[in-house]
Amino acid sequence: MTSRLWVAGLRLADFRNHVAVDLTLDARPVCIFGPNGAGKTNLIEALTTLAPGRGLRSGDLMELARSDGAASRPRPWAVSATIETRGERMILGAGAERTPEGGVRRVARMNGRPATAADLARAAPMLWVTPAMDRLFAGPPGDRRRFFDRLTLSRAPEHGQSAAAYERAMRERQRLLNEGRADPAWLSGLEREMASHGAALAAARCDTAAGLAETISHQPEGAFPKALVALEGGLESAFAQGRPSAEIEDEFLQLLRTMRGRDAGAGRTLDGPHRSDLVVTHAAKQMPAALCSTGEQKALLLGLVLAHAHALADDPGAGPALLLLDEAAAHLDSARRAGLYDALCDSPGQSWLTGTDEELFAAFGDRAQRLAIDRIGQSAALSSPTNLMATSPSGTVGGDHEHR
Repeated sequence: MTSRLWVAGLRLADFRNHVAVDLTLDARPVCIFGPNGAGKTNLIEALTTLAPGRGLRSGDLMELARSDGAASRPRPWAVSATIETRGERMILGAGAERTPEGGVRRVARMNGRPATAADLARAAPMLWVTPAMDRLFAGPPGDRRRFFDRLTLSRAPEHGQSAAAYERAMRERQRLLNEGRADPAWLSGLEREMASHGAALAAARCDTAAGLAETISHQPEGAFPKALVALEGGLESAFAQGRPSAEIEDEFLQLLRTMRGRDAGAGRTLDGPHRSDLVVTHAAKQMPAALCSTGEQKALLLGLVLAHAHALADDPGAGPALLLLDEAAAHLDSARRAGLYDALCDSPGQSWLTGTDEELFAAFGDRAQRLAIDRIGQSAALSSPTNLMATSPSGTVGGDHEHR
């Protein structure tokens, strides 16, 4: 039987517009509704601070802190979540704390002890969809690359470490090339690092793409169109051809050495997995996703995320993931909305959804928890409408100022 993953408790302190949050939840999907500006997205963004990277909106460390005004000094903030998974309960924490020197630093903990980004990724894999991703397939390649790397990170936590190491080596190599008087041995060492970590990045992406394609091929036709997924990039193409990893790594190393002059003139490295792209095709129409309608692109995106969630749940080395869907249901027709909710209820990973209108979540019936955020002036309170569910989670939220 597939294990389940859910947030049993969520606490926030001085995060975004919230003074304090203390929620107790069960394993059902969590539907958060209320007016714009009340802090719905802030709640799911808080969860993403417990994942590697910069979270749902890529906020800087102190951008996440609550502030009383432009002139006030941002406060340190904290997020804590009680996670139930694989029959175990653990407490994950993240936040910003002041240093003795007067600065701030990010902290992450698991069960009270310091934790690495990979530790958090293994404990609670997360996938998210935001309104900014609605035109993902028609936007710049970097957006698609980051999206696919997030999928890969959820099944291979070491992917984040490979990406960070590759980026560090690439920046240092470019700095030396720009100076024009670098030690060749030093450059060679950095290029070996780039080749090693770059090959690891490409291999992990290809594994993710293969698993995703396999899952999609076995799924029945449903509310969301099936997608064909391919990766464009020199290293990814080589892995797709079945070539040995050592051969691919060595070839990339030789390319970097050969192209030093060109990269110095361009001011950037022009070859490597940092320039790869994700290519998605609407399978039934044999149409590139970028040419599909806005509604079809949104449906393809949701279908990919749902398929990847299934692939993770079926992977003994990964497991279920939390699904965070910000305003994802607002522009779906009723049939697709119902199909989405059915899929989320069948998923072993808990889902969190936001929307302005309570009626958006009617198709869940009593299969979901509903949390209403009401904003009055500069205060906010979160409650659980008991008429919509048999058992309601408890919870309180403070807004821009203490709610009294």
